[in-house]
Amino acid sequence: MRLLVIEDYAPLRDSLVRGLGDAGYAVDATGDGTEGLWYAENHPYDVIVLDLMLPGIDGLAILRALRVAGDTTHVLVLTARDTVTDRVAGLDGGADDYLVKPFAFDELLARLRAMVRRRYDRADSLIRIDDLEIDTRARRARRAGQVIALSAREYALLEYLAHRAGDIVTRNELWDHAYDQAAEPGSNVLDVHISHLRKKIDDGHAVKLIHTRRGQGYVLGEAP
Repeated sequence: MRLLVIEDYAPLRDSLVRGLGDAGYAVDATGDGTEGLWYAENHPYDVIVLDLMLPGIDGLAILRALRVAGDTTHVLVLTARDTVTDRVAGLDGGADDYLVKPFAFDELLARLRAMVRRRYDRADSLIRIDDLEIDTRARRARRAGQVIALSAREYALLEYLAHRAGDIVTRNELWDHAYDQAAEPGSNVLDVHISHLRKKIDDGHAVKLIHTRRGQGYVLGEAP
């Protein structure tokens, strides 16, 4: 899953980028509101983590601009403004959730997981496809009851495919949701990761679950 962090306090922003990256998210980040709006308007994100007090354009103005443009990306407001009036303004302005600083990082992760589930219409943290189980809370996958050892990037690709199970997912969509702005789009890194993931998920199983649709993309699910 790919996140955008718009936070002007550099120590907190850097800490969030490291922590969210360690948790397996692809993360873009900026401390400037104008640049943050540009990122949000020009890249697909699963969740935007947004401070309200920003240089350039403030967080509420970013929210309003996105919602007026019809952008439905889920937004978590992360701010020191903790009055009821501030929270109401943020939620009425289009935010999906509101977390006051200082905060516990585990709570932030839990709220992000919940927002991703809502984005993909998932009721709980466990996704089942045939005998494959993906636990999005523990970031762990099992097939036929056996834990599958996955790298952070392999897990990110698998989770996105699982949220879109049964759909054809294009290479561009996979790239947009599993890699951040710093990744090299012209490289073969996606092919390498998909190849490794396919071996770990499908080798030794009669039913193959990761399928290539030539010229279109990939599908996670039992072949028709």
